Amino acid sequence: MDTRIPSLAENEAMAADLLGREWGLLIDGKICESHSGARFPVLSPYSESQITSAPNADFHDVDRAVDAATAAFPGWSGLFGLERAKLIERLADALEAHAAELAVLDAVNGGAPITAMFNDVAWSAQSLRYFAGLVLEIKGSTVPATRNLHYTERQPYGVVAKIIPFNHPILFAVRAIASPLVAGNTVILKAPDATPLSALLLGEIIRDTLPPGVVNILVGEGPALPESLVAHRAIRRIGFTGSEPVGRAILRNAAEHAVKNVSLELGGKNALIAFPDADPTDVASAAIKNMNFLWSGQSCTSTSRLLVHADIAEAVVESIREQLSKHVIGNPLDPASEQGTIVNERQYQSIVTRIANAVEDGATIAVGGGRPEHLTTGLFIEPTVLTNVDPYSRIAQEEVFGPVLSVITWTDESEAIEIANSTAYGFTAVIFTNDIKRAHRVARKVEAGLIGINGSPLALFALPLGGFKGSGLGSKESCLDELLSYTQEKVVSVALD
Repeated sequence: MDTRIPSLAENEAMAADLLGREWGLLIDGKICESHSGARFPVLSPYSESQITSAPNADFHDVDRAVDAATAAFPGWSGLFGLERAKLIERLADALEAHAAELAVLDAVNGGAPITAMFNDVAWSAQSLRYFAGLVLEIKGSTVPATRNLHYTERQPYGVVAKIIPFNHPILFAVRAIASPLVAGNTVILKAPDATPLSALLLGEIIRDTLPPGVVNILVGEGPALPESLVAHRAIRRIGFTGSEPVGRAILRNAAEHAVKNVSLELGGKNALIAFPDADPTDVASAAIKNMNFLWSGQSCTSTSRLLVHADIAEAVVESIREQLSKHVIGNPLDPASEQGTIVNERQYQSIVTRIANAVEDGATIAVGGGRPEHLTTGLFIEPTVLTNVDPYSRIAQEEVFGPVLSVITWTDESEAIEIANSTAYGFTAVIFTNDIKRAHRVARKVEAGLIGINGSPLALFALPLGGFKGSGLGSKESCLDELLSYTQEKVVSVALD
């Protein structure tokens, strides 16, 4: 994969060429229109205008995709594991060959900086290769329960539905299909309607790489399409990444139609806990990094609550202010940009309203709070740091999904833990202290699935990714457990006497 990031002019030229194309769904190995022929506008959050259109799929297209995936399943699942893995590796190669186009589409359509989007493409290819390498771990065992032979084996479910969010379009699209495919399932991917373009290009890449029907890619405006997918009785395994309210709605919808295996990766209101022995500059740097300002805070792993001891709070906030003064916000296609836009107008207005509500509830804007002065167009919100935040106020309890960091002070360790655990979520947490006993003691008590001590809570392959409480349900991701979760375990007993 070419690691050079093209210039702004090169990226703009590529974007113009890509956006002049006609985009279609992937069903049964063919790029096609929706059943109705309807399309919906695709917007750029930077230009705040329509850049192209996408097919508006409906329940008829779900039926078409399910039929194609069902027909492809015997052939795909019947391949030896290493044969499937070889094809998945070939898809990874093809993905890397189209890295620049995929990154440009995500930057234009989603508003995140082009450098981050190139990293997402690289992670996507690595995800395919990681799971392909685990294919021989899909194995059973023998159990000496009696003198007879008792063994287990793992088999794929069949047709799997994956529904992904807008914030890492190509990364989540590829990550969504990797483990189900390696496990022998066929997949229907529902791309986000806010950022569908890279998934639609992925469909073209898959058309030229994998057998027809093995992967089908749909997109449609609004909730009707995913609701149809979830309700379809032929789909018995569903994976969803997105908000907690939508996750609960998917569980309800699935349960009303059939017994289905549903896994959810949901939101977060994550805490960075800084003790008084931590260096204020290090804490400030970690707060900025883990807040994911790079994606304008649009990440479920963002540590949007900075729980800092009162003794160092002022120094930490001042260091954050100084470091953010050098922060570059601008055109997502410019390699110099360190932060782009919010994904769409609805999300933008939601964030602006939440900042206003926080001030109404008594918080103080210490940094940012609105549009950067040098930018007159585009859905930009500068990094915003709020102080004097009540730990039980709306801004401290609800997921904002924007570049808003709430600073909460405390004086006692038990108080810090209580505040950290006070939300409905439990995805990630960060602990800063030089006391090794305290670090592990607090890590054990914090209700979160992924914890970093004096650094980031790393989302690396083979490390189980997933949250506690309202942040998730079902198998952890990016590890062997995820791969096995797309199989069913069967027990066979053989009478030998």
